[in-house]
Amino acid sequence: MAGQGRSRPNLLVTGTPGTGKTTTCSLLVDATGLRHINVGDLVRTKGLHDGWDEEFECHVINEDLVCDELEDIMEGGGIIVDYHGCDFFPERWFDLVVVLQTDNSILHDRLTSRGYMGPKLTNNIECEIFQVLLEEAKASYPEEIVMALQSDTVEDISRNVTVLTEWESNWRRRPSS
Repeated sequence: MAGQGRSRPNLLVTGTPGTGKTTTCSLLVDATGLRHINVGDLVRTKGLHDGWDEEFECHVINEDLVCDELEDIMEGGGIIVDYHGCDFFPERWFDLVVVLQTDNSILHDRLTSRGYMGPKLTNNIECEIFQVLLEEAKASYPEEIVMALQSDTVEDISRNVTVLTEWESNWRRRPSS
C-alpha cells in the first residue's frame, strides 16, 4: 500500500507539456518543503535516455533507468515527481496523482511561445483534447488517488497549490495504520 512507512507523502504531478507542472511543483515545494524531481531534467543530466527523437525533438526516455534512479529516493517519501507521463512509475510510489489540464487555446499559445511546432505541437494539443494523461492516470493508479485540476491561469495555479498544500497537511495528520 502506498504511504506505508513514510512520514511524508509522494505526489506525481503530470499533464501535457505547458499545463503548468513545473510552476505548480516549485510553488508547492515552497509551501510544503517537499522535494521536487523534474524527470525531464533528471533524464538529461543523468543520461537516462536511449537517444534523441528528431520528429518530436526530445530524448527517448529509458523508463527502466528512470525507475532505477528513483527507487531509493521514493521510499523515503516527501517527493513531488513532475513528468508528462505516468504509466511506467510503480503504483506503490504515490499517494496522490495530480493531472493538470489546460484549455486548448491557452495551451496552444503556451506551447508555440516555447517554440513547439509541427508534429510536436499537434501531438501535445491532441493529447490534451482527448485527455490522454487523465485516462493514463486513471488506468495506472487507484481512481481515489487521481485528482484532475484545471491550470489555465495564475489564479488556477495558486488555488491548486492551496488545495495540494492542504491535502499534504491532512495526509501527514492521518492516523497511521
